[in-house]
Amino acid sequence: MREGQSGQLEGPLEWVLYPTGETAALYSSLPAGRNLKAWLQDQYCDHDLEQCQDTLLHNAACVGDIDTLRTLLQEERFLRRINEKSVWCSGWLPCSPLRIAATAGHADCVTLLIDFGAQLELVDVKGQTPLFVATENGHLDCVQVLLKEGADPNGSPHNRSSPVYHAARVGRADILQELIRYGADVDIDRQLSCGPGSSPPRALTSLTCTPLYISAAYHNLPCFRLLLQAGANPDYNSWIPVCEANLVRSSPSCLLEAVLRHGCDMQFVQLLIEFGANLNLLRREPTSEEHSRKKVNPEALQVYREAKCLPRTLSSLCRIAVRRVIGKCRLSSISSLPVPDRIIRFLLYEQ
Repeated sequence: MREGQSGQLEGPLEWVLYPTGETAALYSSLPAGRNLKAWLQDQYCDHDLEQCQDTLLHNAACVGDIDTLRTLLQEERFLRRINEKSVWCSGWLPCSPLRIAATAGHADCVTLLIDFGAQLELVDVKGQTPLFVATENGHLDCVQVLLKEGADPNGSPHNRSSPVYHAARVGRADILQELIRYGADVDIDRQLSCGPGSSPPRALTSLTCTPLYISAAYHNLPCFRLLLQAGANPDYNSWIPVCEANLVRSSPSCLLEAVLRHGCDMQFVQLLIEFGANLNLLRREPTSEEHSRKKVNPEALQVYREAKCLPRTLSSLCRIAVRRVIGKCRLSSISSLPVPDRIIRFLLYEQ
């Protein structure tokens, strides 16, 4: 959707005739005779419409014009606007130049803006940080720059999603690995715990919001493996106690059921078993008749059945126990333990 020369909202015909979601919400909240750009300026921008007309800094960040960006930032009036959230000619939601450059994938512009004092954690109207949008759009170079400069790998507490979730969703194992390397939480405990003061964590009501679930749903095996290796809970992707009664009726009872429902290959089931999934959480085996959109993989189902009938090996139980005692935040220290290399590789699932 965009503003035309007449000042009216323009866009695909179906947006105008049958607005839905965000578009419908914007339409319904617009006072009579107002256009979208003016409304966004009033609601979300840092200054009045008259003060926000000069968007050269935002436009240069959008197109990746680093020379213009560098020149503009030499002037005090533009330097003062480096963190200004504004609606500019490209028509995106109000956000800062850094957020724009990260969305577009201009890593050199991201570096320059940070060098000139751009705030790393400044969120847009959706609670998205520059790192979040760089991850969502698959810009590894921008992600690396932002993380190196100190961006929070977990994103903003004002957003119930996370960079880890979106990296897992789009199958970007390279980005996910960077996020994990800089300390991102691979479970959703942080999202559940974000609340005012010392309020108790929110109840987990659906597994669909978890990184492990979304990587399985999109059959992104490398991301699925990385999350488990980094210490993700193999049952619920959360170490906060889960009450099964709180899960919505359509939600799988555990990640093992989710993997089977989505017709994932047997490697997904094998990984859950190796990392200590509780096989007793699966109340009954899912069938293709119940979940017709995805056919249950017979090989994956067979792996589950065999594992259910046989006890885990002592070495497997020891590995799971040792890793849980160490804790997911300290798993990276396993490589420095004073034990033989063979044991280190075993604990890291490298053999």
